[in-house]
Amino acid sequence: MATSRTTAAGRALAYLESARNLTGSAAALVGLALTFTGVAGPYWPVVVGGLYGAGALLAPPSRPPAPEFEEPSSRLDELRADLATLRAYLDRVDLPPVARDRLTGLTGLLDGLLAPGWVSDALAEDPEGVHVLARAVRRDVPESVDAFVRTRWWTRLTPGARAPEEELERQVALLHAEAQALVDGLRETEELRQRSHTKYLEDRGGGVPPVGRPPEP
Repeated sequence: MATSRTTAAGRALAYLESARNLTGSAAALVGLALTFTGVAGPYWPVVVGGLYGAGALLAPPSRPPAPEFEEPSSRLDELRADLATLRAYLDRVDLPPVARDRLTGLTGLLDGLLAPGWVSDALAEDPEGVHVLARAVRRDVPESVDAFVRTRWWTRLTPGARAPEEELERQVALLHAEAQALVDGLRETEELRQRSHTKYLEDRGGGVPPVGRPPEP
């Protein structure tokens, strides 16, 4: 019972503070002013009530605040931490020089994409690109390296089989190509943005001749 009374009191207080009540009360004050000046006459209660209702209806409805979500770029923080964990893991693995160099190049490329700044901000706006990086960091690279370690042990027992180093190098090359394609896509987006701005400036009719072309006499 006490809870329902508290709830009712809260709703009443919320209405008293609402824009509807404040606007309606302001309109009702205008009606009272008309009453005191004799304009409303004997119908002043109807005039005051009508103005209050009209004001309450014209007032903007209450609007709950929109939820605030984290910025897209902040979602990459966890992925940056996972990349640091991946690098620490790779440092502990005994890798052949060629594969290590290629993995270093791959992780360097991923780190460049994830480094805080305008590049990672652009990446954050590309959900598919974020998915590609997350998949590489959290699944593809660890799986490739772990499979190499396990397979290498078996090939030592069965000489003559295909060298697992070759398979690892092939996998890393494919992952690097996938990351490079993501870089190329982001670069093309920026180039398109630049060309669009050039087109916008040209359409404004500035009258400036293209670069490298002398103005006509």
